[in-house]
Amino acid sequence: MTQNALPPRSAGRSSRKPAGAGKGPKKKRPVLRVFLFLIVAVLVVVAVFLADLVNKTNNLLDNSSTANNTEVVPVTESVKSKPVGILLLGMDTRPKGGTMNTDVMMVAAFNPNTKSTTVVSIPRDSLIQLDGYKERKANAYYAAFYTQALQEQLETKKLDEAKEAAREEARDAMSRMMTRYFGIDIKYTAIINFQGFVDVVDALGGLKVNVDMDMKYTDTADGTNIDLKKGLQTLNGQQTLDFVRYRKSNDGTNMSSDFERNQRESQVLALITDKMKSLSGVTKLGDVIEAVGNNFTIDMPTKEMQNMMTTYFGISSSDVSLIQLEGTWRSPYVYLDESKLEEARAALQAKMAE
Repeated sequence: MTQNALPPRSAGRSSRKPAGAGKGPKKKRPVLRVFLFLIVAVLVVVAVFLADLVNKTNNLLDNSSTANNTEVVPVTESVKSKPVGILLLGMDTRPKGGTMNTDVMMVAAFNPNTKSTTVVSIPRDSLIQLDGYKERKANAYYAAFYTQALQEQLETKKLDEAKEAAREEARDAMSRMMTRYFGIDIKYTAIINFQGFVDVVDALGGLKVNVDMDMKYTDTADGTNIDLKKGLQTLNGQQTLDFVRYRKSNDGTNMSSDFERNQRESQVLALITDKMKSLSGVTKLGDVIEAVGNNFTIDMPTKEMQNMMTTYFGISSSDVSLIQLEGTWRSPYVYLDESKLEEARAALQAKMAE
């Protein structure tokens, strides 16, 4: 019997042709064509999406970098091969009531070998005691550095140029101070304003947050109108910002501390990280990049930002160790617990040394 011959009827089999015999394959070709067409179509859509994403990313990196982009960082010093310390500042620049206070302050150590990071969150009212620096609340230093630098720059520069130079000096001063305070080399400083935070959360379609208490507070002076109910719910960008910022109610009930605010910051950071890694987050990455837009600056060269994104692209909340500094509130300061502060310093230093 040849390979394609039919078995004799005496074998007890049906006379029906087996799959693949005769003209069967021709009937399947239209289905195969449709299947191949769908694959090609999906690949084209993905390619267009990625090309658009790359363009958006490159535009963001170019617009966000305040560094000298002609400077070439040696491979051995690059973020893709060497641990790096970064200061993260969330700034209050609202049209009403904006004070340039850095109400969100985090120091992060990234390690490319383990693809992980340690992040230390600093309560906004922490008293910083460091030789050579006037004692202030932690969130007031940037504004103080900026004001002093602006006065000096106005002696030789026009207002817009003076403001830009003052922002650069204030950023550098914050980096130097936190380098000494935590004992790690903080090479770069990133600043995002409140609107950038709101727009990113909205671009992700909101976050599912477990609100820990009823939150009700209004302030007509700066336009604050916080009104959240306790429980698990999806919050939009403004509501998420309200959740993070909440400190007190108008009637004196449901009070919240800086430490609880820091816990909320960490919670929201983990939620954003995981949602960005999820399929829904990936498909919305272009919207997130556009949302960041002009709300974000960092003194890292564009090429290094590209290296940073490719090196840590797959990072999830399980790869991020979040540490909230603790202390005691004695108006008007939070006096940090020295043992907890030392633990945080040791954790950052260990991450840089892995």
